[in-house]
Amino acid sequence: MQKDHLLTRRRALLTGAATLGAAGLAVALSPVTGNRAAPPAPPAAGAQAARRPLQPSAYRLRPLTGYGTPRTTGRTPVREEPLLRVDGRGRTMVLSFDDGPDPRYTPHILDTLARYDVRAMFFVCGEMATENRDLLARMADEGHVVGNHTWTHPLLTRLSRRRIRSEMERTCDIVEKAYGERPEWFRAPYGAWNRAAFRIGAELGMEPMAWTVDTLDWTTPGTATIVDRVEDGAAPGVVVLSHDAGGDRSQSVRALRAYLPELLDSGYHLTVPRRQYA
Repeated sequence: MQKDHLLTRRRALLTGAATLGAAGLAVALSPVTGNRAAPPAPPAAGAQAARRPLQPSAYRLRPLTGYGTPRTTGRTPVREEPLLRVDGRGRTMVLSFDDGPDPRYTPHILDTLARYDVRAMFFVCGEMATENRDLLARMADEGHVVGNHTWTHPLLTRLSRRRIRSEMERTCDIVEKAYGERPEWFRAPYGAWNRAAFRIGAELGMEPMAWTVDTLDWTTPGTATIVDRVEDGAAPGVVVLSHDAGGDRSQSVRALRAYLPELLDSGYHLTVPRRQYA
């Protein structure tokens, strides 16, 4: 019953996409729904460093007015390199968070995304997901995309094909149980990809997603520095990498509260990718 409920909510939130891309894959960007709420309180960190102003745009968030045709499944291509950015109409960007879910930080990130009615991607580790299934269920309810980040976050290039498959497949299984659907995207820990990872990922029905802008938030450079890196790197099609687990992520939480409204005020669509198969 719970799984059926999650599937129903999930499909209602994320149905419909525009056809884009090549090699049998299209990446579509779904507009987020609703109006913006009042801005949150300023981050607890100190004063932010000066940065260049973001350029305004005529593009604004628009409510979802209808649903497209249901997605049909098919063969996933085996790639030789990961996707680094996404295509879309207007000033579209994707926010992604790795290594979670972590009950200390992920709920705060979800709260901020919900405040502005924005969807994001969460690449989860199986060993974290199995202890925090309620957070994956919340991601499903709120329309976020959950991807596969392996079970224990190993360096895949040092593993046998059997170990790589086990890391990926176990995480697919726990995501399906907690989130309601098997993941359609995967990200290699440390950005270390090899032929076996691409092939096994494709066999499990997943596309490899990397990133365009790395906030390097795992180095805890300071909230203002993380904000600057996101805003300086903002551009159509950009995929931003941040973290919601793996260490002290309080700076990442505060940075999101600061740069998210700035991106929206500058006319960016913060969206999630959708796949269509040949």
